Amino acid sequence: MNRVLIIAEAGVNHNGNLETALQLCDAAKAAGADVVKFQNWVTEKIILKDVEKAEYQQNRMRDEESQFDMLKRLELPYDDFRKIKEHCDRIGILFASTADDIEGVDFLISLGIPFIKIGSGDINNIPYLRQAAKRKLPIILSTGMSSIEDVDRAYSILVESGAENITLLHCTTSYPCPFEQVNLKAMVRLQNVFGVPVGYSDHTKGTEVPVAAVALGASVIEKHFTLDCTMEGPDHPASMEPDEFKEMVKKIRNIENALGDGIKAPTKEEVSISKVIQKKIVAVQDIECGSVFKEEMLSVMRSNEGISPSEWDHIIGAKAWKKFKRGEPVTL
Repeated sequence: MNRVLIIAEAGVNHNGNLETALQLCDAAKAAGADVVKFQNWVTEKIILKDVEKAEYQQNRMRDEESQFDMLKRLELPYDDFRKIKEHCDRIGILFASTADDIEGVDFLISLGIPFIKIGSGDINNIPYLRQAAKRKLPIILSTGMSSIEDVDRAYSILVESGAENITLLHCTTSYPCPFEQVNLKAMVRLQNVFGVPVGYSDHTKGTEVPVAAVALGASVIEKHFTLDCTMEGPDHPASMEPDEFKEMVKKIRNIENALGDGIKAPTKEEVSISKVIQKKIVAVQDIECGSVFKEEMLSVMRSNEGISPSEWDHIIGAKAWKKFKRGEPVTL
């Protein structure tokens, strides 16, 4: 089994501050994440000024602020992302970001990103999907707010436009997401329908759901990540703090080890234990040499030696090749 890619979704939890973004990188590295991922955009290019904020964006936010103003306040200049990428290289964690337009993707490519991450909000953005596919990098596509038909359309466009390495992330766009809305079985369906690697982008509280997703076959786990859930900002309440994130990583790695290779065979330890745990055929009365074995002559008991009871049908009706005393294991 390939190692699960664990993404610390720092997103906009830097609150528009470079120093906080660098601290998020350090914390993600210390917590065991493989990737720390942000979001990059130029506000004027992605949103009109009269768009309302989503309900979750209004929580603990500035009431008088529009979504445009909020995004402008949270926007980091591209030069800051260069500094973030350089910092990630120094500390040894992969840098990634979700761009809101193809110019942003090309900027990220110039920095050296390992994959293109497409957020759920762009699953219906046909021109963007086509251009992203042409960049020939692996693509991770989140599928929140979409039906299987929406995913099929986006996937088909990516493939037709040249994408060769696609991972689909099941996601429920709710912040935080209640357990009853997770529907992890939809991730399994994505894998069955499209035959590509799948993963899970998590907005729930706690570690249970991402760990369960790994047990169900997720190859990527993306989890919102913050230094402090009580900070002002749209994503902090649905994000995980460093200590809990570290615990999640530990659980995921344990589950990876526990999943194994799928081959059903006894381990070395089990082979050793079986010698004293699994039962053998034992004589329950004295049996003379040449006598025909009958069921009432034999029983099945734990023994250090003897014939496995899986051979019972072959033993019954056969002749004893030596004399067996009562309580003696039947041996060849």
